Amino acid sequence: MARVRRRKSPDDDLVQAAESVLPDILMFYRRFREERPVMLLDLQGRKEGRKIYAYPYEEFKADLGQRSQAMLTADYEKAIANDKVVVFVRDNETERLVSMLFDRQ
Repeated sequence: MARVRRRKSPDDDLVQAAESVLPDILMFYRRFREERPVMLLDLQGRKEGRKIYAYPYEEFKADLGQRSQAMLTADYEKAIANDKVVVFVRDNETERLVSMLFDRQ
């Protein structure tokens, strides 16, 4: 499954985390596909495990800062135009939130 953008970065571990559970993310996405949700993989800390959430676009956007909202809007528009899924990965331990796009298939 190809990802739209891929560059070497300090967030590669978060990309790998999403890729490792991508079949689960996509299965969950399909349950709500008509709503075109934003998917969130919450790492919550290594001991607690990972959780996958599907959020309505506007609700998820409202919880972001101004810069992140602009990035989400751009990613979401690209996702709709190219039949992709917007996936965010949140790591509370390192205080990072990273977005990426994946094919819906």
